Amino acid sequence: MNILLTGGAGYIGSHVAISLLDSGHSVHIIDDLSTGNKSLIPKGANFTHSNINNEEIVSDVIKNNSFDLLMHFAGFIQVEESVNNPEKYFNNNTTNAIKLFNTCKKNNLNKIIFSSTAAAYGSTKNNFVIETDKIKPENPYAESKINTEKFLTTNHKDFKFIILRYFNVAGADPYLRSGQISKKSTHLIKILSEIIVGKKDSIEIFGNDYNTKDGTAIRDYIHVSDLADIHVKVANYLLKELKSNLFNCGYGKGFSVLDVINVANKICNNKIKYTFTKRRKGDVETLISDISKIKKYINWQPKFDNLEIIINSSLEWEKKINEKNS
Repeated sequence: MNILLTGGAGYIGSHVAISLLDSGHSVHIIDDLSTGNKSLIPKGANFTHSNINNEEIVSDVIKNNSFDLLMHFAGFIQVEESVNNPEKYFNNNTTNAIKLFNTCKKNNLNKIIFSSTAAAYGSTKNNFVIETDKIKPENPYAESKINTEKFLTTNHKDFKFIILRYFNVAGADPYLRSGQISKKSTHLIKILSEIIVGKKDSIEIFGNDYNTKDGTAIRDYIHVSDLADIHVKVANYLLKELKSNLFNCGYGKGFSVLDVINVANKICNNKIKYTFTKRRKGDVETLISDISKIKKYINWQPKFDNLEIIINSSLEWEKKINEKNS
């Protein structure tokens, strides 16, 4: 396959690019490096430095390559920031994405894999969410992704697409070729890794009054390399079947914030100090995936479905980038 991949200097995009290259495919990355990091772009990928809304540059890239499909990752992802600055999220995650898709269509590239979010489901009474559950985005980030999903589903005659709704993505490439680099970390496992290596002193837990076993919010964590593997398999599925679809991407298991901290403390001999603070606006109580649909359609078996493995890989990456910066 020859893949056009936006956001390949970001956390998930870079891991998917690595997976594609490892599997013998070709990758051309477009990224404006506004939140991405050039050091994460894998060797072997072609790179164009541009925003996805630049029709002229994107058109040139497409015309000069015969791509099989577009994988679209470029987007802003911080829930809290989206609550404070919704316009930024709707402009980039919706308006720019639609402009990109239309540019692709004009240049006869009409197969798309779109990186969406389980935040689309909002707070749910169900133990596990399935793809047909009602959409209830509770923050502008989720809404901006859903608006883009709606564009694809409304224009289903023009595109063949797979929408992937990610649950909580964590961990790092086992060979430490990529991982999370962020100026302001918001992911739980990333922050815990920063505490263990001494970059931070403690963590604030947002809310201990949820209706859960220990009062803290529950999430479904998926290792980023397993998620990357899903993208390679889903791309093959789309090119073979030429049918649009929507899949949850998780493990179908829920861990509370305290569960994750307890496992991390086991790894690092109780180095992690935490305090409780009030809930964050836009956070939901429990979010666990039902993944029976994706397993029915693609032959995917996770390799890293273990919280300790996920945290350890994140920690090893943190040590690596800490050494580099010290």
